[in-house]
Amino acid sequence: MSLSKLKYDFPAGLVVFLVALPLCLGVALASGAPLLSGIISGVIGGIVVGFLSGSQTSVSGPAAGLAAVVLASIANLGGFEVFSAALFIAGFLQLASGLLKGGFIANYIPSNVIKGLLAAIGILLILKQIPQAFGYDNTHQDDFSFIQSNGENTFSHL
Repeated sequence: MSLSKLKYDFPAGLVVFLVALPLCLGVALASGAPLLSGIISGVIGGIVVGFLSGSQTSVSGPAAGLAAVVLASIANLGGFEVFSAALFIAGFLQLASGLLKGGFIANYIPSNVIKGLLAAIGILLILKQIPQAFGYDNTHQDDFSFIQSNGENTFSHL
């Protein structure tokens, strides 16, 4: 890092910040997590990716597709604090697995399973947005299933 490159790096960093900040806040809000956790995760993620990435042009940010999974996990575990503890334990197990060269296990998970999981999350998000597209926004926001807790489904009021 040199001062001669700072005149190019600063505007680029500012643009990445201006794009990443609303994204981090939006994903935190959609996940049901505190907004501060979105800012902290964006800062830590940017620092970690900046130091560990082999690329000089890497940009990192939150995965918006996981917001539904995180929201459901926070609701099922009973709060953000318990979710954070579970996330810490999962991160520790992932680091331990990496140090013990446990990545070969992923070779036994068919790629169709991963694609199916991602497609199911996408379909669920699309189905839950159809009523909003027609101007009706009074669905049960705390329920991410197609069949809602009140016995109706996503399309009942259309």
